[in-house]
Amino acid sequence: MAVTVKIPTQLRSATGGQAEASVEGSTVGEVLEALYAQHDGLRDRICGEDGQLRRFVNVYVGGEDIRFLDGLSTPVAAGGEVTILPAVAGG
Repeated sequence: MAVTVKIPTQLRSATGGQAEASVEGSTVGEVLEALYAQHDGLRDRICGEDGQLRRFVNVYVGGEDIRFLDGLSTPVAAGGEVTILPAVAGG
């Protein structure tokens, strides 16, 4: 079963304006790889050269920050939801 990925406004230029995508994967890493396969330009905006998430990109599974779970190895249940949320400076 597919996983829904919520894409923030700041990244929609790389997804043709899509606010969400449906992909297959059982971990956050697999879900992101499937998302990159659909939208090639996202990888550079989400990951650094080392392949890890950029410091200012937060990813949530079911509302939980993956930094406090298992990172990219965090499991995603079928039918689950992954949210990508870049930190935005402001004040």
